[in-house]
Formats: sequence, C-alpha cells, structure tokens
Amino acid sequence: MSLFGAMSTAISGLTAQSSAFSNISDNVANSQTVGYKEVNTSFIDYLTNSTAAVNDSGSVVTRPDYANNVQGTITASTNTTALAIAGQGFFPISEQNGTTNGQPTFSAQQFYTRTGDFQMDKDGFLVNSSSGFLNGWAVNPSTGVANQNTISPIQVTQTTFSPIATSQVALAANLPATPAATTPISSQINVYDSLGTVHPVTLNWTQNSNGDWTVGINSPDDVSNAAVGSADVQFGAASGNPVLPGTIGGIGTTTGSVSAPGYSANRAASLSFVTDFGSGAQSIQVSLGNYGQTNGVTQFAGSQYQLSSLTQNGVPPGSFASVSMQTNGDVVVNYNNGQSRTIAQIPVVTFNSPNSLQSQNGQAFTATLDSGAPTANATSTNGAGTLVTNSVEGSNVDIAAEFSKLIVAQRAYSANAKMVTTADDMLTQTIDMKR
Repeated sequence: MSLFGAMSTAISGLTAQSSAFSNISDNVANSQTVGYKEVNTSFIDYLTNSTAAVNDSGSVVTRPDYANNVQGTITASTNTTALAIAGQGFFPISEQNGTTNGQPTFSAQQFYTRTGDFQMDKDGFLVNSSSGFLNGWAVNPSTGVANQNTISPIQVTQTTFSPIATSQVALAANLPATPAATTPISSQINVYDSLGTVHPVTLNWTQNSNGDWTVGINSPDDVSNAAVGSADVQFGAASGNPVLPGTIGGIGTTTGSVSAPGYSANRAASLSFVTDFGSGAQSIQVSLGNYGQTNGVTQFAGSQYQLSSLTQNGVPPGSFASVSMQTNGDVVVNYNNGQSRTIAQIPVVTFNSPNSLQSQNGQAFTATLDSGAPTANATSTNGAGTLVTNSVEGSNVDIAAEFSKLIVAQRAYSANAKMVTTADDMLTQTIDMKR
C-alpha cells in the first residue's frame, strides 16, 4: 500500500505543480495587460491517516490565491478619458448582451474592474479595452447633484449647448475726475439674446460736476428704441451719503426703462434696464459694485477712462468639443463656446474582501458571498481610493518573482516525476521477487 500511496501522492504533486505552472504562465502572459491582477498558488496537504505510530502518504491540492487588492503601477496616458484608481476599489462596469433600436442593452449582472483605459465608442459610451461599459451616477443638470441611488452606463451625447440670454453684467472701471470737456465717455458691453446672438449695449458717461455723472444706456439693436434710458450716479460727498471719496454713494433720477436700488451702506449698486432684440423683452442688470466700496465703478484722479473688468453671464450656442475626467469623479462635457457641463460622477466600489471576488473575462470581477456586498463611494471616501486622470494602472505582476516561482515549480515537478518512476521501479522489483 505504501508504494501505491507514494505513487498516488507523487501524481497529485505533478497535478499541483501543473496548476502552479498554469497560474505562472497566465501571470507572465498578462504582465503588460492593463488592470490585470496576478494569481498566485497555495498548496494544501490532505492526509489519509496520521497517528503517533503510523503516517500514510496523502496528497496535495492547490488553491488559487488572488491578489486583487495589490496596486499595479500607474502610468500617464495620452488618452484624456483614461482613469486609474490609487488605493482600494474598482470601477463599476456593465457588459453588453444585445441591441435594441441600434442602442446597446446590458446584462443585469454588475461587473467590477481596474482596467481604466476608457474611450468613447460610436454611441458615446465610455468603454474600456475589454468592452466594459463604465457606470456612474447621473448628475442633475439644474442642480449639479449626482443621484447616488441609481448607477448606469455613462453615455456622452454630443448635443449643442443651448444659448443663455444675458441677465447679469459686472462692470469695474474708473471714471476720470477731470475728463475732457463736453466729451462723453463711452464704454460698450456685448450681450447675448435668447437665441445666442451678440448685441452691443453702450454706456455713455457724462460728467455734470465733480462727483456727479449721468449715464445713458443705448441699445442700437433694440427693435423699439435705441435710447433705453439714463440714470444719475453720484460719487463721494456729492451723493450726500457717508461713503469714501471716489466711491458710489447714490443712484437716482432714472429715465426710460432704467431703474436702480436706493442707497444702502455696502450693498449692491446697480442699474437695471429692459431691452428687446426681437425675441421679446430682456431684463439686464449692470452691477457697478457696492455703495461706498472700490470693487466696481469709481471716480478717482485721472483724465482717461480705465476699464478694470467687464463680465456678463450670457452664452452663445456651442458645439461638442471634448469630454474630460476630473479627480473627484466628474465626467465633464466641454463645448467650443468655452462652457462645460457635468453629466455624471464615477463612484469607486469597495469590498470587505476584494481577493474573494470571482474573476471573469477581460480583467472583470463579480461579487461573491465571500467578497461581501459592493459599496459605491465617492472618490477618497470610506476607504475608497483616489482617481488619477489621464492615467492607467498596469498589471501587478512582478516578472522577476514569476521566473523564480517558475524555477521552483519546474524543480518540484521533476522531483515528483522522479518519485513516480522510483515507485514504479520498486513495484517492478517486488513483482520480480515472486518469480
């Protein structure tokens, strides 16, 4: 029985080393595969009978030892939609199982991966090199808040960015205390209507006396009347209010559609007017800063008008330009009008036991009872790793270590083979004894 037991044990050793060799081969073959996680081999001894007086040979079996929680090397990529996770966690992905009306349909099974070389496909979905569709939380376009209750494949629609009519203008400039006589100072503001067409609005500043100005607002493209109206703007002591010299202290005597709030210390000083560019009445407010402060229009020494800044919130229509990833997980669509819009946020999914995940094709994993339930987290929260943009995570295989394992496996296989041939020789000799 001992000879047969020895042979059986040696054969189990051959089988175990074959399994180890298979895992080593898989690791070496995928040493350059993005997001690949190596598989090591654990050997387990099975006993048949072992007491203080007797020890019969048993057998050895192998168990794969996964290294899903071991970080691979993160390297920069020219792909602007590539992502890597520094730390723990996985990207949630879906796998396509068909199409409906030309659009992909997806398996209900949720998959997880570290392969982050995502690119847009022909339908605008973000897909990695293993055909995994990146999932995320949809972002409400009005509030900018991600809906963390539902996760679904992220699709980038290359739609036009709708124009936004100008409603706010912020002006910061200095009116000269000694302007040229009888020459109004003109400054132009370009604003957008509801169709995204740009229109000029002119502010004509005329000094009545030191610290007292009249500003006339003209809108040449107004369908009814180019002269929108006017207002008197007083600075410093000329306003009669306790403000610093050269700062706005009062706005009054408005005409036309122009209106202005009364004086209130340190509160906003502004002009509002209504114009019509052919698409209906459009209200525009021009911020002149704050009463008594120097953050807007002032009147200090000089003979020339000095513009500091001029901004407005109108936007022309824009076409899709690109999509980019942010380190907080935001997926941002950029337009050629300088605007951008966040359409989704990418969560990082963590497990209590990531090494117990079930490996699938294409560096994808599925949850198991041993891995625990998946937890979707915002990046860098609750133990989830951080996102690295324009980067990918390489394989975590150490080639030098794999070749060392290969030598050991080869030697062990040869030794087990020798045990089989030796047991066979001994059996032959035992049979020959009977002859």
